[in-house]
Order: sequence, then structure tokens, then C-alpha cells
Amino acid sequence: MSNNPHTLLIAGGGIGGVAAALSLAKQGHRIHLFEQASEFKGIGAGIQLGPNAFYLFDQLGLTDRINALAAFPDDLVVMDSISGDEITAIPAATLIRKRFGYPYGLIHRADLHAVLLDECRHFPKITMHSGCKMADFEDLGDHVVLRTEAGETYTGDALIGADGLWSGVRAKIVNDGPPRVSGHIAYRAVLPIEDVPEANRRNAMTLWAGPKNHLVHYPLRGGKLFNLVAVFHSDRYEEGWDSYGDTEELMLRFEGVVPEVKQMLNKIESWRMWVLCDREPIKEWSKGRVTLLGDAAHPMLQYLAQGACMAMEDAVCLARKVQDSKGDLPAALVSYQDARYLRTARAQLTARLYGNVYHAAGATRDLRNAFLRGRTAEQFCEGNAWLYDQAEFKQSLG
Repeated sequence: MSNNPHTLLIAGGGIGGVAAALSLAKQGHRIHLFEQASEFKGIGAGIQLGPNAFYLFDQLGLTDRINALAAFPDDLVVMDSISGDEITAIPAATLIRKRFGYPYGLIHRADLHAVLLDECRHFPKITMHSGCKMADFEDLGDHVVLRTEAGETYTGDALIGADGLWSGVRAKIVNDGPPRVSGHIAYRAVLPIEDVPEANRRNAMTLWAGPKNHLVHYPLRGGKLFNLVAVFHSDRYEEGWDSYGDTEELMLRFEGVVPEVKQMLNKIESWRMWVLCDREPIKEWSKGRVTLLGDAAHPMLQYLAQGACMAMEDAVCLARKVQDSKGDLPAALVSYQDARYLRTARAQLTARLYGNVYHAAGATRDLRNAFLRGRTAEQFCEGNAWLYDQAEFKQSLG
């Protein structure tokens, strides 16, 4: 528990914001958590959790609850969606767990969010404000004032902007304009296990790589559901990430893929769509008594499957820096930023690279396949040690 408890304002009630509230409340700080939606609720479908996420669950005391809700794949598989050939398969249940000390898991985003939120409810010092959108804030040197669109005013010792890709907090302290539109669109859906074609009912995280497209599918909720994410290149743009997808356009973009992929796509009648965006990495996202966290600080494309993991890492690191700051919050926020920016920048840029690799065509596709086939599973693990090895990522957690 902190000897210098603070009142901290957090804008954004997604995974990053709720994880930050929990991490800081565990130290005895009073938290005001603001969510613009009418209720605190996780949206989306499945997400992947690397071994670094399970280390964080241990730190937050959530491991048993997460394990009860997650699915644990036997393998991570990459398939060629034109030839139908398996390019590579990494034994997740054995090799990854043995090498990094923690598993590779798959979970419904709403389940992860609900576990974090429920844990927050055990802390009376966390006050949750739903239907409460930030209109503005002001750093007055010795405290911060947040104003909502409803005209309410809240005062705290610091403000944490966990308000996502279109962060209003970032707009004031970084002011780098709108996000970068990648030209890729993702369609997502979930499918009951009984509707999944038998050939695809594999306990694996499976990625079908194709020219300017890919499909990912994997089990959720103990294998009762399958998560599907279909991504393709498109100039279409629509702000937000929860619109309905156009099935006709989807099938056109996946023309020429093997039947195993088309059968999965044809099973879905209603897709949710979002346009994939990120931003250029930045070195400084703290200013005075205000800082950023998660997608507000370092939004990344989903190809590395690390957006939620990095946000939770931020939350744990921020809490540690505040704990060690002896009451100097501006110094703590800078120390947190300095500990995180290189790791998160690497994740942002690696995610872009993976997108190009997954969507390769022609000679580039052949080179990708030859390269991945030439690597052993052990080499795969060592290539990802920067991301999953505890000795590596603990340095960025403070």
C-alpha cells in the first residue's frame, strides 16, 4: 500500500483503463474511472494472450479466473490459403509454455474485461462513471481538472488517458492528428462449435495467409465457440470499429482461396467490421500530470496480437512507477513512459511487418513460405523472446 495515496482520473474503461484502475487501487490510490458508453462492457470477440499476459495475471491475482475462461491451443499454425499447405506449426501447449514459463491462451475480449471489472468492484476506492464522456481537461500544475460533456467537474492528482485510438487526451498533449489508416479492413464473428466444419475443428490458433488477405480462427470458451477474423485490403473507410460488414465484398476479396477457408467464411451471416489503423511510434506521451496508456499511447495493428497485452503491461508498469515515486507524480509519469516506449514502438512496427508477411503474393509469398518452413519451432521461440521472455519484458515494467 502506498504511503502517498493519490486521487487519479482515468479516461477510458476498456481493458487498459480497467487494468490501470485495478493496478493503482491495489496500492491504495483513489480512482475515478470514466467510460463514455452507457455501461462498462467489453465489445469485440476473441483475442490472443501471449505468455507476457499470463505473467501480468499473476501480478494482478487473476490467473485462476482467467484460466477458467480461456482456451489453450495445442499449436499455432500458419496455412497457405491458395495451396492449402501447412507452412509451419508451433507447439504452443508444450514448447511455448516450457520456454517462457507461461502458456499461450485465447479468450473472449468480453470475458477478460469482465474479470478485470469484477475485480475492480472489490475496491471501494474505485468509482466508476459510465455514460460519462470527457469534454476537456486542464493541468493546473499541482492538480488536474477533468470536465465531462454533461458539465460535471472532477479534480485529481493526475489524469491517465486510456481512451483509445481516437484519444481526446492525446489530442491535447501530443496533437499529432488523426490515426494512420492502414488500408486493411477486419471482419469478425463467432461461430458455435457445432457449426464449424469438421476439417477446421482443430484446437489451434490457425492463420490462413493469402494474397492481400488472411483468415484467423481459433476456439473460445473451452471450445464451445470459434472466433473468426477475416482481414483484407480495401480503400473503404468508416470511423469506429463496430459496423456491419459487407458479405459480398468479403467473398470477392477472398476469391481463389481453398475450400476450407471459403467454408468457414460462408458459415457467417452477419459480420462486424472495423478499419485497421495505428499511429507512428512516439517517445513522449507524458506531460506534467497527464499521461497516456494502451492504444491512446501506442495503437498498433492486430497482426502481433499484442494490443491488449501491451495495455495491461502499461497498467502494471505505471502502478509500479507511481509506487516508487515518493509522491512525485510528474516524475513517475515520465519514468513510466521512458520504461515503455521502446518496447511498444517495437511492437507497433513489428505488427506492420507481420501484416505484409501474412498478405504476401507472388515471389514474396514463396519467400515467406520457404523462410517459415526453414525455421524450427525452437527458432520461432527465440525470435519472439524479446516479446515473451520474462527477463526481457520485466525491464519494461519497472
